[in-house]
Amino acid sequence: MAAALPDTGDLIVVEPARPGSPVAVVTINRPAALNALTKPMLISLAAAFRRLDADDAVAAVVVAGRGRAFCAGVDLTAAAELFQAQGDVKDLAINDPVLQMELCHKPIVGAIAGYAVTAGFEIALACDILVAGRSAKFIDTHAKFGIFAYGGLSQKLSRIIGPNRAREVSLTCMPVTAEMAERWGLVNHIVDDNEVLSKAIEVAEAIAKNNRNFVALYKSVINDGFQLDLKHARALEKERGLKYYSGMTKDQFASMQIFIQGRSSKPSSKL
Repeated sequence: MAAALPDTGDLIVVEPARPGSPVAVVTINRPAALNALTKPMLISLAAAFRRLDADDAVAAVVVAGRGRAFCAGVDLTAAAELFQAQGDVKDLAINDPVLQMELCHKPIVGAIAGYAVTAGFEIALACDILVAGRSAKFIDTHAKFGIFAYGGLSQKLSRIIGPNRAREVSLTCMPVTAEMAERWGLVNHIVDDNEVLSKAIEVAEAIAKNNRNFVALYKSVINDGFQLDLKHARALEKERGLKYYSGMTKDQFASMQIFIQGRSSKPSSKL
């Protein structure tokens, strides 16, 4: 696993959760600016997720922010550079961290302490599981600044917390506290701020103990099925299940049985 990405002066840091851990931690490291994102940081963040997705040593990823904010959104002092589309669509996709997170086969756990504002909110929504500190506040400021949503916030939030709540959150720019987020099904766990990263790593390591290839397939069918109505989602599940089992050899079935027997002798997760 790569230790860090130097192209932004260590503003995006990638490191293992601990030596030898299959969990990678991606840290947005610009605390003096509440981790506001510049264009080079966005490009570096997207590159980090592409690299981690291709790294066989990585089973799961945690994304966090250094200091008292997760991410205060994009750096508005460089708004023109950020929002004016330059280059072709392929380049824009490659350099879009939210899209690269969505394409990542590895489960992503968000460690949210402090503010997650607009683009920071979108990065949080691109995670598969969220751990929030008690200080966490999720805020959508698109309507305040007249910036059109690009990272999925206008569509994802309503599917998670319901359209009425999402309209109020986005149109009033009201902060969603950690308690509200948990009650509405946006976050999985609330812990003290100083425990956010360790709890996120704990969740990621619990995932990493399981069959990695199957975890990727299972994440995919859950996420893809969520885009469909229940009838078509069930059909998708059956289609992928049949494809999975029909592609297995006798040796793979035997290996699966050995893995299951080995796991049954180990203590269960604390989660």
